[in-house]
Amino acid sequence: MKSIFLNPGRQKSLKRMHPWVFASAIKGMENAPESGEICNVISQGGEWLAYAAYSPKSKIRARVWSWDQSEEVDADFIARQIGKSIERRALFFDTKYKSACREFHAESDGIPGLIIDRYNSVRVIQILSAGTEHWRDAILEYLISRGDCTSIYERSNVEVRQLEGLAERSGLLWGEEFPEFVQIEESGCKFLVDIRHGHKTGFYLDQRENRAFFSRLVHENDSILDCFSYSGSFAVAGLLSGAENVLSVDSSSSALDLAAKNITLNGIADDQWECVRADAFEHLRKLRDQGRTFDIVVLDPPKFASTPSHLQRAARGYKDINILGMKLLNPGGLLYTFSCSGGLSPELFQKIVADAALDARRRASIVHFLGQPADHPVALAFPESRYLKGLVCRVE
Repeated sequence: MKSIFLNPGRQKSLKRMHPWVFASAIKGMENAPESGEICNVISQGGEWLAYAAYSPKSKIRARVWSWDQSEEVDADFIARQIGKSIERRALFFDTKYKSACREFHAESDGIPGLIIDRYNSVRVIQILSAGTEHWRDAILEYLISRGDCTSIYERSNVEVRQLEGLAERSGLLWGEEFPEFVQIEESGCKFLVDIRHGHKTGFYLDQRENRAFFSRLVHENDSILDCFSYSGSFAVAGLLSGAENVLSVDSSSSALDLAAKNITLNGIADDQWECVRADAFEHLRKLRDQGRTFDIVVLDPPKFASTPSHLQRAARGYKDINILGMKLLNPGGLLYTFSCSGGLSPELFQKIVADAALDARRRASIVHFLGQPADHPVALAFPESRYLKGLVCRVE
């Protein structure tokens, strides 16, 4: 097996089971591995550390698949890792999560760059790293062999693949063609999922428990502003919980069309829901200038920082949108604000929201912290896997 050798002192994170090896940590190689090939990771002193998949185009030059030298990384390894992960979800899938859940969550479940989401009988996979791309056929063969789904669809049409030197790709890999929209249920709400063209793999499964908490705090006759609304999941949850009206703002007409379908699917009256296709930053300024206010504001923007180099710009964006959101709240209103940027720590996100409150001249307190559900686990040694941060703030 080919090997990569680390610079002095760069073995510390690997010994703490952090799965990433950056290009700057590598001193040299013994027979350069091919893209995605499993190789040994060796310390400067000659100590074997891990098996990792090599990615020659990425700043994250290798991703660890195993810290056990006696464990062979092969098709059986892949089957074991995916099988264990799916079994861990089985209890949730049958009861709590019902018709949709994440079955495999990349590094946190033991295969870096692999996402598997399930919507009823359709599995959706994302291949996000060179190592997972190398083993794509083995992953597909194992999922087919399970015999517990009717279709497997790939949604590897994401920009992050470019960082790995991989082309984007999507399409049906195996099984039956399925309808344009797949219907799922969640906490009494019904949603249509656009697997082929929707955000992520079609739906924001990671907001499941946050939507449930949101529903519990909605009061009868509340007015809600739902920004970056996508397919209207927070709007549906709020209206079914007694809200008087919801204004959804999104820049995508197709997202708002899908949201309208979800409103109708749940039997919600048309006059309770209003939507505007607009840039959220611009439209919130317009609402402010009009003197509009709301009892609840939801801010669930897309990832502002895809890499550490974007962090400063992302911080400005988060601060700006939170200032606007707070200014649109009635006194005592609730702000639900989120960040899905993995490089933005929870502590920094809280500081940004606190600074936004100061600039908005509003007094705010955190009444609840929000995050990822159990099917999106966070590895203790890999804090980057805690990408979703949320705060519920009461704003006076």
